[in-house]
Amino acid sequence: MRYIHELPTWPNFTWDTEALSEKLAAVRHRQGRLIGRMEGLGFSLKTEASLQYLTTEILKSNEIEGHQLNRESIRSSIARRIGLEVATLSPPDREVEGLVEMMLDATGNYSDKLSASRLYGWHSCLFPTGRSGLTKICVGKWRGEKSGPMQVVSGPMGRERIHFEAPAASRLRQEMKRFITWCNSEQKMDGVIKAAVVHLWFVTIHPFEDGNGRIARALTEMQLARSEACPQRFYSMSNQIAQERNAYYQILEQTQKGDPNITAWITWFLDCLDRAFTGAEDLLGNVLQKARFWERFGQESLNPRQRTILNRLLDGFEGKLTSSKWAKLGKCSQDTATRDINDLVLRGLLTKNKGGGRSTSYAIGEVE
Repeated sequence: MRYIHELPTWPNFTWDTEALSEKLAAVRHRQGRLIGRMEGLGFSLKTEASLQYLTTEILKSNEIEGHQLNRESIRSSIARRIGLEVATLSPPDREVEGLVEMMLDATGNYSDKLSASRLYGWHSCLFPTGRSGLTKICVGKWRGEKSGPMQVVSGPMGRERIHFEAPAASRLRQEMKRFITWCNSEQKMDGVIKAAVVHLWFVTIHPFEDGNGRIARALTEMQLARSEACPQRFYSMSNQIAQERNAYYQILEQTQKGDPNITAWITWFLDCLDRAFTGAEDLLGNVLQKARFWERFGQESLNPRQRTILNRLLDGFEGKLTSSKWAKLGKCSQDTATRDINDLVLRGLLTKNKGGGRSTSYAIGEVE
């Protein structure tokens, strides 16, 4: 089996511009409309929206790799760095801080040139302890020969599927120099198309021992930010890839075993991005709901625990809120949780869902 990086034409990618033109125009139109809508929200809502999308991007990018992180910890870390005060029950940990630092550098400093040093820094942010799980890895440098062939796999332990094998470590210095030079140069191509190429090219090289997928998605976000000339993020590509994980690995494997014409890959990328815009509409709805909620109830007298957990619900609480979950989130007794909830139900900030007994759950109250 010869992979795309073993072909004599590598990395001279080609694609059918005419075949992609209609789809690209439609995606660009939706992208422009979304950015326009967000710009019209006003500073506070726009910042809140960006906070939500960045939180989701980091959370889902790690989920794709099988890493489960705490949403509130991510949100807290981002909020503090962008100067937004939010109540939180989960202080950020060292791993989360590094992930946030990488993503904010990629998107906030999107116009800065890419360099090996910058990528080393991102990699060090991902692995602050120098370990991936319990395994010690080379951090802040390209992978070496000792790590052996780099195989890109997916699937649970014991049932992994090998999608392709990356270039040998001896090629990395030259491969990454060529990649970085291309990323920093001005090409006569659309910025979204360039984002698709950047993602595929970096994933193909797989220059680090671990963390390549997350860095590839950070590079994608950086290039998309360049295509919009906007550091704030209002949609999450990683969220959409996570939902289409099997299709993502399928098209990636197909492309690696194909030829230099990557029209099929770019087509999939554009379709995935288009669906990410659709998902952004749902997140925008949550932001607007939160704004309406606090406009209606902002003057209510609430204890810090109530205000924090209500915000947690408004930010997209996963699952159903019960009194036992309230007690756990608020680090309080079951009796205190019940009093908190009953008080909010009485005043209309919470409503009781259908069902009773131990299954009784609650939702955010209706806002007229």
